[in-house]
Amino acid sequence: MKNVVRLIWLLVFVVALIHIIHALTLDRTIEYKEVRFYSSRWPQVLDGYQIAFVTDTHVMSDEALLDVVEQINAWQADLLLLGGDFTFRGSHYRRTMAILSQTETTDGIFGVEGNHDDFRHLFAAMEAYGIVPLSNNGIHIHEGFYLAGVEDLWNRNPCVAKSIADATEDDFVLLISHNPDVSMQQDTTGVDLILSGHTHGGQITFFGIWAPYFTFTGFTGYGQRFVCGWAVSRDGVPVYISRGVGQYLPRVFARPQVILVTMATGPKMF
Repeated sequence: MKNVVRLIWLLVFVVALIHIIHALTLDRTIEYKEVRFYSSRWPQVLDGYQIAFVTDTHVMSDEALLDVVEQINAWQADLLLLGGDFTFRGSHYRRTMAILSQTETTDGIFGVEGNHDDFRHLFAAMEAYGIVPLSNNGIHIHEGFYLAGVEDLWNRNPCVAKSIADATEDDFVLLISHNPDVSMQQDTTGVDLILSGHTHGGQITFFGIWAPYFTFTGFTGYGQRFVCGWAVSRDGVPVYISRGVGQYLPRVFARPQVILVTMATGPKMF
């Protein structure tokens, strides 16, 4: 019996040590993740179009944020989308937007607010640096490609219907929603792809599989559904959740990341 107890304690120690090492190493380095998204509705003329997605910058040094910009420029992304939460304590929107505006894209930079943002200050800073805020509205980026963004779920009144009101039936519609829970609470049948952040990959997880923070708090109303990566909305629309790039609390098996989505014409993935 003593040997069994010792073995259990040894396993606990080893697991804890693995998590501590991961938190002090990989969880402090940014992952630049490339994913492909196929859809028969994506305009064939835009096959191979590249969309960079940066969200939840929170507390980042200028140097770290400049490294992100450098990598996106190396990707030669066609579009940069920002998913909200650009601050944590205080306000440094102008500094953040000034750096992100240095990203070189074909079709510009667009973004939404997050739950930690004061949208008035954020949007003013965005506009000062040529970044377009989306707030329950959208815009045609190209013929057949409509981009929309909604207000934050916790702070204001996101409305998917308003955001896509100017899209046509033939448009591929991409929606940015900081909080992925919106996709479970509103009709998303007019949307083809949703990009979200907010959940930080669970922040502190057990081997990246289970996030106790989600289980014991109201951070999300849908359990482990929106930890990170691919999920689907209530209506079956694909949702990609980024773990976010900035620091908020210690990360454990929730490595920060920047996403590059390559859009391709083909059979839909979901």
